[in-house]
Order: sequence, then structure tokens, then C-alpha cells
Amino acid sequence: MTKTPPSVPSITLGDKSYPLDRLNPAARAQVQNLRIVEAEIQRLRNQIAIAEVAKAAFVQALRTEVTKAA
Repeated sequence: MTKTPPSVPSITLGDKSYPLDRLNPAARAQVQNLRIVEAEIQRLRNQIAIAEVAKAAFVQALRTEVTKAA
């Protein structure tokens, strides 16, 4: 049975991949900043999705009320 070597975490910029364990501390800090920003963007996308569902419900409720009044 052949063992596959463990994959080394890396980051790809353009068409080049850089192993994280070979980055200098400043570059590692930027990778961490990117991870934080990506997580925040995903959180905001989730919030937008929630708001869009609420908006659709409000529009439907408004249509119902307008129809009653007409």
C-alpha cells in the first residue's frame, strides 16, 4: 500500500502556488487578513440573503393588504 504524502497548505496567486510554511511573517499576516475578509464577505452575503427573504415576505404582505383595500 502506497502512502500519499500529506498535502502542504498553500495559497495560489495568479498561476503560481506558494506553500504557506515558506512565507515570511508579513506574507502570513496578509494571508490571515484575506481569510478574515473572506469570512466577513460570506457573513454579509448570508445577511443579504436573509434580508432578501424578508423583503419578499413584506412585498407579499403589502400585495395582500393592497388587494384587500381595493
